[in-house]
Amino acid sequence: MTDLRALLDRSRAILLDFDGPVCSIFGGYPAPMIAAELLNLLDTRGVQLGDDVRSETDPMEVLRWSATLGKPELTREVEDALCRAELLAADSAIPEPYSREVIVAAREAGKPVAIVSNNSAGAIEAYLDAHRLKQHIAYIAGRAHAQPDRMKPNPEPIWRATTAVDVEPAASVLIGDSLFDIEGAQNAGVPVIAYANKPPKVQRFTDAHADIVLTSMGDIAAALLPSTRQR
Repeated sequence: MTDLRALLDRSRAILLDFDGPVCSIFGGYPAPMIAAELLNLLDTRGVQLGDDVRSETDPMEVLRWSATLGKPELTREVEDALCRAELLAADSAIPEPYSREVIVAAREAGKPVAIVSNNSAGAIEAYLDAHRLKQHIAYIAGRAHAQPDRMKPNPEPIWRATTAVDVEPAASVLIGDSLFDIEGAQNAGVPVIAYANKPPKVQRFTDAHADIVLTSMGDIAAALLPSTRQR
């Protein structure tokens, strides 16, 4: 497996997924509750919901499913409702341990930090503002409005971020906590550090051939520091 410090040393930019590596955005406003609200919205619009969809607990998957209906106006309505819910969720989001240290250490090391997320840019900006982190972020590649096909694992938002910070994809690294992050990075030609914030993810991420799998953001923060500062 790739050496963490070596990978970070040769990376000219750090790309961070948001929900997971930076915070738990749905920590105070649970994702299953939002998914249920979105499903209720579709139900009130006369959409026939099968049992598999009714049991969906991930609001992002509800949004993806809405796009399969062939009714763009419904997808936009679900998108707008999800954006509003994410803004509310940002107020009670729980910071991930060592996420601030990673962001600050990367900036101090001269590596621009970009957020690449399937969450809405508005919610990301609200969280960063509230936690005094926005000044450390060079670019935010949030979810394309009502276009869930452009969400990760589509490499498009990753390429958008590398273009914005003027770095070739292979000269950056993505830190994410999902298989979509790993697949998206691989599709984009970007090395990927898989953050296994739950024990079952370790084997899944290893099997998905992430360049590095780790269980603490603190490892990344420490590896970003110059060796002389670690003694």
